[in-house]
Amino acid sequence: MKSGFISIVGRTNAGKSSILNSLLEEKVAMVSHKQNATRRKINAIIMHENHQLIFIDTPGLHASSKAMNQLMIDLAIKSIADCDVILFVASIYDDIKDYENFLSLNPKVPHIVLINKVDLVKKEVLLKKLSEYSQFSSHFSAIIPYSAKQKFYKKILLDEMIKYLPEHPYYFDPEFITTTNEKDIYRDFILEAIYENLSDEIPYSTEVKIEKIKELEQIYYINATIITDSNSHKGMILGKDATTIKRIGKEARVKIEKLAQKKVMLKLFVQLEKNWHKNEQNLKKILYDE
Repeated sequence: MKSGFISIVGRTNAGKSSILNSLLEEKVAMVSHKQNATRRKINAIIMHENHQLIFIDTPGLHASSKAMNQLMIDLAIKSIADCDVILFVASIYDDIKDYENFLSLNPKVPHIVLINKVDLVKKEVLLKKLSEYSQFSSHFSAIIPYSAKQKFYKKILLDEMIKYLPEHPYYFDPEFITTTNEKDIYRDFILEAIYENLSDEIPYSTEVKIEKIKELEQIYYINATIITDSNSHKGMILGKDATTIKRIGKEARVKIEKLAQKKVMLKLFVQLEKNWHKNEQNLKKILYDE
């Protein structure tokens, strides 16, 4: 029996959250084509044969001086130290420089390089990319091509990961799929719906706070507040005759119901809070309920 923690790291938009969801075969992490979508650590507990693998999805590694981005980068870097193995994710289209930047962090535990989205390119492109990484073969423990859409890659990856995990009793009940607070998952589903429905600049000035969850036998009642920093953005989130916020609520509700396996009544409110993302104390309070 082996059990251990695997931090999924890599640049923004490398496909880390998609990989987590594909391994779990359940959606627990938000997915977006927009940069810096992941703001919190989300984990997935995956049982493979008689072993337990706890994958931790982290915010993307990138350079930024903005307070919110720096907080997320710090979270990702901290996760590199708090695990048994690192899974470094790079898209097949990524420059090798991203991996060099990761190595500069001097990771202390074994790491595996995962080349994602290989189903989108020809074999020759993949072989060329693998050749680029070969110069770093003394640093990584393994390199694996991967496609989140093709399930046969899943066993290859999990078998490889287990080699580097310690022998240890299960950390969590094998029936669990995640230990992430349900409030964080639900708020990310709402944020994902905002990303899907609003223009590029708005999502980065918004955050979601779950105010109340009431669970009955057949239904969840959830109240959530969307926080934004300008009147114009508030107006755009609401939309004419509240059409936009209704659409956001409908899409978020469907995501939550699929995971919760219950009917959901979701009420959304919009709150104006100037410059909330520029103050570190406010950031921690809003992003992580600290």
